[in-house]
Amino acid sequence: MAERYTLNRAGEGPNYDWENDHTFVKVSSEQSGGAYTLMEDNLKASFALGLHRHDTHAETFYVLEGDIDFYVDGDWHRCGAGATLHVPPGVPHASRVVDGAPARMLMIFQPAGFDQFLAELSTMSEADFADEAKMAALNAKYDIVQMGPVPAHPDEAE
Repeated sequence: MAERYTLNRAGEGPNYDWENDHTFVKVSSEQSGGAYTLMEDNLKASFALGLHRHDTHAETFYVLEGDIDFYVDGDWHRCGAGATLHVPPGVPHASRVVDGAPARMLMIFQPAGFDQFLAELSTMSEADFADEAKMAALNAKYDIVQMGPVPAHPDEAE
C-alpha cells in the first residue's frame, strides 16, 4: 500500500552529517512527486557555501535559529530567525554563518532533486571528491554551477 502521508519528527528523516553542516531530508523528491525537496539544515560554526547558481531550480531559505549572511546577486543580507529568502533560478548566491556561530534553517528546493545530490555525495570517497571531472559531472546533473568562493563581506577589513 502506498503512503498517503509522511511524518518526520525532530531528528528524523534521511540525514547527512558533513564537516560543515548536518542536513535532514524532511520531504524527499520521491515523497513530493518531484515537485520540491524540504530540508532542515543545521549549520555548524565552520559553515560557508561558495558562490554558485542554479539554472533550472529555485531555493527558498527560512532561518530558524542563529544568523546567516547571504550574498545574493551582488548584495549581502544578514538574516536571523524568521527571515525568508527566495532565490529564483539563475541568480548567483553564497552563504555563511555569522561570527562562527551555528545556525539552523529550512530549505526548499523546487523542483526536487537536492536530496538525491546529497545521497550521491554520501557514497563518494575522498578520491571521488578530488576528481574534478567527476565533481563537475555531478554538479551538472543536479543543476549546480560553481562560480567561486564566498565573496568578501563589506564588513571585513581588507
